[in-house]
Amino acid sequence: MPRTKKSSTLNTLARQEKKLILQIRNWIILIVVVLLIGLGIYALSHLGSVTEISSVVLPCYADQDVTPFGDSILYYDSASIHCLNATGGVRWSLPVGANAHFSVSNTHIVVWSGSRLFIVDKEGRPSYNETQLAEVQFARIGSKYCAAVIGDDTKPTLIVRALDGSSVDQETEAYNNLMMLDAGFFGEADQYMWTLAMDIYGTAINTKLNTFQVGKMNTGVVSLGEFLAYKVLYENSKLHVFTTQQMYTYDYKAVQDMSNTRLVYGWYYLDSYVPERGDAYILLAPNAKRTSTQTMTELRLLTGSVDRRYTLPSACLGAAIQGKNLYAISRDYLYRADVGKQSFYGYPLKLSRDSQVTDFFGLTSNSRAVVACGDVVYSISLPK
Repeated sequence: MPRTKKSSTLNTLARQEKKLILQIRNWIILIVVVLLIGLGIYALSHLGSVTEISSVVLPCYADQDVTPFGDSILYYDSASIHCLNATGGVRWSLPVGANAHFSVSNTHIVVWSGSRLFIVDKEGRPSYNETQLAEVQFARIGSKYCAAVIGDDTKPTLIVRALDGSSVDQETEAYNNLMMLDAGFFGEADQYMWTLAMDIYGTAINTKLNTFQVGKMNTGVVSLGEFLAYKVLYENSKLHVFTTQQMYTYDYKAVQDMSNTRLVYGWYYLDSYVPERGDAYILLAPNAKRTSTQTMTELRLLTGSVDRRYTLPSACLGAAIQGKNLYAISRDYLYRADVGKQSFYGYPLKLSRDSQVTDFFGLTSNSRAVVACGDVVYSISLPK
């Protein structure tokens, strides 16, 4: 029988309906594919790759002054200082006695216990081990010199020695009625030195910055006011001095660079990376993060004229910077971000069953993070 007009119309409508269903299905498939790709990108940018993280347990405890030292890790067991490689092998041990303290540079260690002072190289060889004229308050070491503050709290003597222990400089009167806070060396060859001291006998508390050329003469002194100064960083022939209010910048004569003053109220210095050329990267954390029991949810980075803020994916116990990589540690994750970007990659920390990070000690120069889970200390490889 010949096809009727009505049946032809029905067939046309059926084909159109079938075509529409196919178009809808294709659109649904396309939307699902796009969503899956988006979720994959999000997962890669926020979860990272588990295979990039490895960890080892170190043979020390969290309360033993665990300190990264170049590509090594130091700890003190109340009798000796031990140096470990980044995966836990013992490189050397040095008996220093009870109640000892130490400070490090990139290549040397200075240790003090009572009135005893040790200068030690990175291989654990002491080049100086002598008793001082009075008890050592604290000591600091650079690439060429060691400084020790000895004597009474408000009548201290500053002694400067070469790394072989020979006497270079001594100041017995300049710090009378001052409480020494810190000291350090700076310059291309550590030829200059800075000290921070607090006047506690004036009408108002006042912190002073002194600069001088080692073994020669004072170069400058400046009053920093009543706000506590707690950190000095050398970069591009300048000293950045951090107080609880401002970051001030001075040259070697303690002349202030007014254009390089930054308000840092509500933030405190956390870490820095100083390249051979170019501006330093200075990492700050909110003031609320003062102890290992508190956490941070944001960070601030200063470099040159740039002032950048970062929001962390979750609350973190600590953070550090190495090269152009920014790292943060939460109880369960290690996060990494490029300093020029805002997004963090997250890497699960599967250290041991049901364990969570409780403290962060810092980074080694060979890209490992040192953390604690309770008493247990771990060395963790860093993703790049």
